[in-house]
Amino acid sequence: MESKLYVGNLSYDTTDQELEQSFSEFGEIASATVVRDRDTNRSKGFGFVEFVQAADAQKAMEAMNGKDVNGRSLKVDEARPQKDRSRSSNRSSGRSSGGYNRRERQW
Repeated sequence: MESKLYVGNLSYDTTDQELEQSFSEFGEIASATVVRDRDTNRSKGFGFVEFVQAADAQKAMEAMNGKDVNGRSLKVDEARPQKDRSRSSNRSSGRSSGGYNRRERQW
């Protein structure tokens, strides 16, 4: 098992420090991050907790999955590797299609 956990269904008020504190009883934490919208800086309602030891992550996942925290039932699972999200797809030409339909209107 990997040592990084996905934590979903977080309260939108949860901070990185609160997330770390919620999981710290299970072992040493390398990082705890609540994912935020880059434009508004508001929480997206999920985050990641990375443990130093994989066994500690397993214990935390078993104990915290479904647990009520701040009125929300957490969803805790192993984090999956991030997909390659290159920005070049559909934007390589630098030109806009001018709307959703590229065909010109003929009257």
